[in-house]
Amino acid sequence: MNVVVLSDTHAPRRWKACPPAVAGYLRHADVILHAGDVCTAGVLDELSAYAPVHAVLGNNDGPDVAAWGAPETLELDLDGLRVAMIHDSGQAAGRTARMRRRFPGAGLVVFGHSHIPMDVEGDGVRVFNPGSPTDRRRQPHGTIGVLDIAGGRLREARIVPVT
Repeated sequence: MNVVVLSDTHAPRRWKACPPAVAGYLRHADVILHAGDVCTAGVLDELSAYAPVHAVLGNNDGPDVAAWGAPETLELDLDGLRVAMIHDSGQAAGRTARMRRRFPGAGLVVFGHSHIPMDVEGDGVRVFNPGSPTDRRRQPHGTIGVLDIAGGRLREARIVPVT
């Protein structure tokens, strides 16, 4: 299963339309995860044209994103792997232990908020932040995540520069 992970697209200020480099990955996605701060539900509709979308609410998301169906947290099964999603995973210190307690059944927790790409394993859980494709802040590139999941296992996780 090919999963494309996005976060912090911040439309319409930062995401006017899907950037071509991002669209290139979305065309091959089996599923798309958005870890919040979509800012307008239209982005989720746009992403849905590529593949099924699962999203969570970010601190900048309004009622239209909630009405689209984005909850505060989400847990789902992707080809046998339990995946949890949350926008803000809190401070860096103790993150993996905190996410293990919050989502005890998850093998992978996807989050956003910081705009800092991250892929860390600890305390029996892997935490993954794709960064932002459109609002890189102090990062050298805008980024997305690409996951390869098969048979209940995360076979590969990559942070991909798209700017």
